[in-house]
Amino acid sequence: MHQTSNKAMAQAGTAADAVIARSLRRAPAGTSPLLAWPLVCGHSVAQRTSAVSFAQGILQVQVPDAGWRAELRALAPRYLAVINRYAAERVQRIEFVLK
Repeated sequence: MHQTSNKAMAQAGTAADAVIARSLRRAPAGTSPLLAWPLVCGHSVAQRTSAVSFAQGILQVQVPDAGWRAELRALAPRYLAVINRYAAERVQRIEFVLK
């Protein structure tokens, strides 16, 4: 039974991923990376950060302090991989800027 519930959860996750990706690809030009940020970084990070702009492949995200900036810079490659799976426009780099 445990294996069946894991399989069902994986299928539900895949279906949710498809819905999210489809919705973000329909967003107005230049907005999908901004809209994807809270989904990509998770609830607790999204509460403390804010995607503020996207231009020329660079997503700018405001962070509360230098400690957050340093920590999120270390996670940037993971965030890039996930955000590019969802967003309509390709994000080449995430810049973390202080508020």
